[in-house]
Amino acid sequence: MRLGLNIDHIATVREARGGDEPNPIEAILVAEKAGCSSIVAHLREDRRHINDSDIREIRAKVKTVFNMEMSIAEDIVRVALDVKPDEVTLVPEKREELTTEGGLDVLAYQSRITDIIPEFKKNNIKVSLFIDPDREQIEASSKIDADCVEIHTGSFAEAFRKGSYREELNNIIEGVGIAKSLGLRVNAGHGLNYENVFEVVKIEGIESLNIGHSIISKAIFLGVESAVGEMLKLIK
Repeated sequence: MRLGLNIDHIATVREARGGDEPNPIEAILVAEKAGCSSIVAHLREDRRHINDSDIREIRAKVKTVFNMEMSIAEDIVRVALDVKPDEVTLVPEKREELTTEGGLDVLAYQSRITDIIPEFKKNNIKVSLFIDPDREQIEASSKIDADCVEIHTGSFAEAFRKGSYREELNNIIEGVGIAKSLGLRVNAGHGLNYENVFEVVKIEGIESLNIGHSIISKAIFLGVESAVGEMLKLIK
């Protein structure tokens, strides 16, 4: 199981003050050296943290895999096709949310997603869909020729915090099994941290965990290299 580091919240700290510091690009070299297999960044429509310039510089600096999280908005799709990350992860997005809430409704947006997936594939960009561990969503993802699904683990993380998470964990296990049976690659992420990740790493079939907030939070005290190293020890 691999680790993808989401660097959004380094940019969040930068934007709180304005200016150039801290620079999320600096984290890339450290994270890759520490053992991360991919770098994740979400270009939101409101550009609240990562911006267009960041995305282009990330593309230039990443030596592993650049996974660009994005909505299906037309202007964001244009940026992705121009920058050409290794992989895009399509996520839902609402302006008022603090962070991504729940998975993408593939059934509701099937027509739009079906239109844009071939554009990515023509540019050798793999397509992942960030979805809840729901059979209908997983089957729809397979039918529209996605390469991968990223299972939303936010409900599990919230249940873990409250102390009763077995049902949500079983939903993830079942979802991973369905996705693998349909030939989809499977990643997972959202709300995972140093306390709850031990349950998810037991699930066979997940290729990569994409984690941001908890690692960047620990990096404030320990540095990026040590924070990434601690998470990798838990995963491996």
